[in-house]
Amino acid sequence: MANINKKKGVIGILTGGGDVPGLNPAIRAVTIRALREGYDVIGIRRGWGGMIDIVRDKKFDNSNNFQYLTKDVVNRAGRTGGTFLHTSRTRPSHVAKSQVPEHLQDTYKEDMNNLTDEVMKNLEWLNIDYLIPIGGDDTLSYGVHLYQQGIKVVAIPKTMDNDVPGTDYCIGFSTCVTRTISMANNLRTAAGSHERIMVLEVFGRYAGFTAMLPAMAGAANRCVIPEHPVDVNLMTELLVEDRNENPSKYSILLISEGATFRGGEMVFEGAEKDAYGHAKLGGIGDMASAKIKELSPQYNDGKRLNVINQKLGYLVRCGDPDAIDSIVPMAYGNLALDLILNGIDGRLVILKNGRYDDVPISVVTSTKKVVDVKKFYNTERLRPFYHSFEMKPMLIMTSEG
Repeated sequence: MANINKKKGVIGILTGGGDVPGLNPAIRAVTIRALREGYDVIGIRRGWGGMIDIVRDKKFDNSNNFQYLTKDVVNRAGRTGGTFLHTSRTRPSHVAKSQVPEHLQDTYKEDMNNLTDEVMKNLEWLNIDYLIPIGGDDTLSYGVHLYQQGIKVVAIPKTMDNDVPGTDYCIGFSTCVTRTISMANNLRTAAGSHERIMVLEVFGRYAGFTAMLPAMAGAANRCVIPEHPVDVNLMTELLVEDRNENPSKYSILLISEGATFRGGEMVFEGAEKDAYGHAKLGGIGDMASAKIKELSPQYNDGKRLNVINQKLGYLVRCGDPDAIDSIVPMAYGNLALDLILNGIDGRLVILKNGRYDDVPISVVTSTKKVVDVKKFYNTERLRPFYHSFEMKPMLIMTSEG
């Protein structure tokens, strides 16, 4: 039985980047186990944003920046989606002058400011011994930076795109795929009723897993991914062919938000960029729909076909987690505590070839994780390969070897 009478230290936990189902179960897993083992747990609110906003004065109300977590708090949230700690895309090493907290504006006056010293001081002021960031490669890349500065960091991978290197699985991916399949199947009734081609834009900035897995599961006839710029004529020809072979006269395309046309570039909603240099993606589905409508007469006996165009967006990342995104976060949280209890830090907890493990956190910034096009994507048919499944991981294409 764990010794709960002697305080062992303080663990900080935060969530950064986009919200996904499974974050609250991960927070719960860390907290319940940590409290049982004799640790206090502090939840940092709004990710790295809360970490730079803290005012180091015991009399100041910092409740907007952090809270002490209890069993009751995390149990209430643990079965729900999103993150009750909230999130942000703050990057403390690159804070614009307009985003510097009010109490620090006299100290940091440059157009771009590095507030890492403030983060380090705040961690010390909170007496945090270990920090557990939960996030994608952007959030975790700053965790790598802190680890290199001497902070004890144990990281948990989260991202809808499933593109954090070193792990086959990131929290949120399964729910995203599950919702995409469900929504594509629901939208079939509209596509079939109107005998149209349907274009569904899904998440995926640099990696096409969120389009590939649903397509492999039968949710779409074709998929277009960031790893392979698409020939719009081939795309249109295949979709018209699929439609005309279907007794209900419709076909479905899943297209990643980061996909491009051959010779083109990524499509953005605007020029504004976040703290990690990323502009908001969106619009490739609109462009693909327009091109399909324009080119369809060439492959349909001169008759133009109409297109249903739908961006799934936040519909696939809201709501409660599915089974995998309830189980894996629980395991990841406990893996993180196992490392801390053994005095180990600088690690990323992972799922690899169906088994839980951990790897050096430096993997987050040392490589990239994308779809292996030669192995898994048929560039002539714009769909996943359907062969050689023997001894493949459960999610087929998400392993790096």
